Amino acid sequence: MIKFNSSPEPTIGVEIELQLVNKNNLNLNNISSKVLTDVNKEFSDNIKCELIESMIEINTNICSNIEEVEKDIRKTLNHLNEILINYETEINCTSLHPFAIGKNQIITDNLRYKRIMKDLQMVGKRFISQGLHVHIGISNPEDAIKVNNALRVYLPLLLSLSTSSPFFEGEDTGLHSYRTKLFEALPLAGMPDYLNNWNHFENLTEHLEGAGIINSVKDLWWDVRPHPGFGTVEIRVCDIPINFKEIIALVALIQALVVTLIKLDSYQDTHIQILQSNKWQAARYGLNGVFVDPKTFKKLSMRKAIENLYILVEPAIVSLGLKKYSNILEEILNTGTGSDKQRKLYASFKNFEHMLKNLKEQFYN
Repeated sequence: MIKFNSSPEPTIGVEIELQLVNKNNLNLNNISSKVLTDVNKEFSDNIKCELIESMIEINTNICSNIEEVEKDIRKTLNHLNEILINYETEINCTSLHPFAIGKNQIITDNLRYKRIMKDLQMVGKRFISQGLHVHIGISNPEDAIKVNNALRVYLPLLLSLSTSSPFFEGEDTGLHSYRTKLFEALPLAGMPDYLNNWNHFENLTEHLEGAGIINSVKDLWWDVRPHPGFGTVEIRVCDIPINFKEIIALVALIQALVVTLIKLDSYQDTHIQILQSNKWQAARYGLNGVFVDPKTFKKLSMRKAIENLYILVEPAIVSLGLKKYSNILEEILNTGTGSDKQRKLYASFKNFEHMLKNLKEQFYN
């Protein structure tokens, strides 16, 4: 039996995976273990290692509202940046480094990560991507399943708003989120199946553990999953927006969406091929993709589908006091996502280093 630790609704927790880049050549820098030894005790739960030494993860505490999230992330980033100065290192927020080579990265000295890499082999060596994970508190397990099912329909829209990984190992992949396709190469990753109820999730997880396929729920690398230990639903589909205010705005949208879906009737099962097609459109074309409404099978532009999403969540946006963040999301629709901006910068400079420097300067703008 898996216990769901109830959380107050709709609390927020955010995890951001960051790249550590050498300040001089802007290549990935394998120093996270050294950095972690310099982290103050106050931040020991907020700054953690990741799969490879050139990555680091920052986590918020449990936040009651989006303003707390913003203050929490700023405070942690400030502390991390103070440490990185001593290593002539900076953070980078694109979900894929544009020219780093996967096989050159060093695996973090962690038993779980080493077990994972032993299993993944070449698939794991290419997995040098970073994502944004958002937890929203849920009061009971059945609501967690209801929201998990319903969110699957909207995951492609969240992805299309966040795409920031067009380049990989020095090449333009032709996609807006190549991170998505790298991630889907992992076992048990990607769009999850429909879950009938909490008992269905419990049975599935116990069978997978019993068969030795997973060690725990943490090994379910779904785009969205219930998190029993935290009492949340965890949205994991997003690339990392390249701008701080866009990260916060996307978290605000996710909170408003979960609050909206809790109040709606249970969403009927949707054929996973429709969901996967919509996700492909988001990963391949970003905001210029096509979205098929799972209820009507009507084709919409990705932008129109996002506008419909805004209409759906507007009451929650108002009640949660998130209106100023929706303006930032409208700006993304008008000016493009991180992948659009990276391509424009690279077209201007023809140089990845200049592109990354420009992105760094714009992070807090």
